[in-house]
Amino acid sequence: MTFRTLLPVVALLAAAALALPRSAAQPGTKTAPPPGTPPVEAADFLLPDESKMTPFRERTPIVFVTSNQPEWKGLKGFWSEGTQNAADPTSGATFAQKVVKIKVPLGLTQAPAVPAENPMTLEKWVLGKKLYYDKILSTDGTVACASCHSPTKGFADGRRTSTGINSALGPINSPTVFNTAYNRFQFWDGRGSSLEDQAQGPVGNNKEMFGGKGDPWEEAVVRLRADAEYVKAFNRVFGHAPTRDAAAKAVATYERTVLLGNSLDDRAYAQMRARVTEEESGKFVLKPEDYATVLKAELAAKGPALKDLGLDPEKDAAKADEVGKRILNGRTLFFDKARCTNCHTGDTYTDHGFHNLGVGAKDGSLPLDEFGRFVRLPTGHKDQAFVGAFKTPGTRGLLWTAPYMHSGEEKTLEEVVEFYDRGGNVNPWLSEKMRDTAAEAAYVKARAEGKPVDPAVKTFGPSKKPIIPLKLNLSAQEKADLVLFLKALNGEPLDPIVANPDTFPGR
Repeated sequence: MTFRTLLPVVALLAAAALALPRSAAQPGTKTAPPPGTPPVEAADFLLPDESKMTPFRERTPIVFVTSNQPEWKGLKGFWSEGTQNAADPTSGATFAQKVVKIKVPLGLTQAPAVPAENPMTLEKWVLGKKLYYDKILSTDGTVACASCHSPTKGFADGRRTSTGINSALGPINSPTVFNTAYNRFQFWDGRGSSLEDQAQGPVGNNKEMFGGKGDPWEEAVVRLRADAEYVKAFNRVFGHAPTRDAAAKAVATYERTVLLGNSLDDRAYAQMRARVTEEESGKFVLKPEDYATVLKAELAAKGPALKDLGLDPEKDAAKADEVGKRILNGRTLFFDKARCTNCHTGDTYTDHGFHNLGVGAKDGSLPLDEFGRFVRLPTGHKDQAFVGAFKTPGTRGLLWTAPYMHSGEEKTLEEVVEFYDRGGNVNPWLSEKMRDTAAEAAYVKARAEGKPVDPAVKTFGPSKKPIIPLKLNLSAQEKADLVLFLKALNGEPLDPIVANPDTFPGR
């Protein structure tokens, strides 16, 4: 048989391989679906049949509008429905297409990145929101994404560590979904590279959603394909039956709109820019009066930020100037003496990096289950600088997302500030950003010269390397002001269309 005559056979074999689920291509790993359920073909992915999809002219794209765009101020709310000019990809004819415009909250100066392979549409968003709150993705129908990432608990769960299927207790604190659209990495150890990647994890985790023995996503797809409404929705959005790939894309589309901003601090910064522009001074520096101005407006409106700050609109109406000074002092500490911006930077206050703060360390020892990012680095690329390192979380929405740290050990913001004030917990891999490197160098020098050294300093390894935490030495008032600033970063409650599980467009 010649190569030319082999081509049709090769093509058939390739097509057959594409139609197989991922596990079917691996001998011995294929599991039969439960009796009475439809067979699973291509559980991971399918190619679209456009004849099954909503026609292009009837699709409603979702676009983000940021505060540096002229139309932002004209949008009445977070979710605005309108029209835009579009061209039919088949005929090239232009028409007025329905569109949803998301008014990105103040303080978030960039729109979330949207993968080219997963454009946002209204139908996909609705499907993703339904999947997010539906327990169908769990083996026994008891756990949904929202079980550990609930809008009533800051899109987290308010527990030290999460409880999953069969009451299994997870090993780590549930991170919030707030602004995860901006994350460079997902999960505390960064093992996810996108929201689409993250959405697939819990379904296969036996302490979250999976209680079976076969392939978790094959089983989940069986359940989805047994639901006529989901089959219809997936066909209209993706042009095929439910798959793992499509489910992940839909959930990620919804999560991309969980945006938190417009904090009191954001409004004070906008007020400062307006003031300086009017003064024509060119000195874009925050003053206590900028915070006082927005506080007075919040007091008059009896707005939600008052609760964040512990203010009563009736009793504390005269405190705007005093509280404004304290918030600004807390902000100055955040950016200077308290060294928070060593890691908490940018619109969402994270450097997207991984740092060892000593969380989980006991008496200078760090157990293997606290090795964090190091474990997730590929073999051949293990870097001891990442031992015990976990992702820097953002600092928006902190009042809704307690407890704190990846371990959930710190119950309040006051406890978090105390943790940093003492320099974290000593261990051999404590981040350099948490250490007093000058004191360490002086210790080594004194020891080499035979001079007395502090016996309380912990040393590690054959070289007896000293690790000395950098204490901030904040006063009680400074700690209180720093916490007040963190509260001023909390943000405006999310629009019900995102935060209410039962609220959908047009209802």
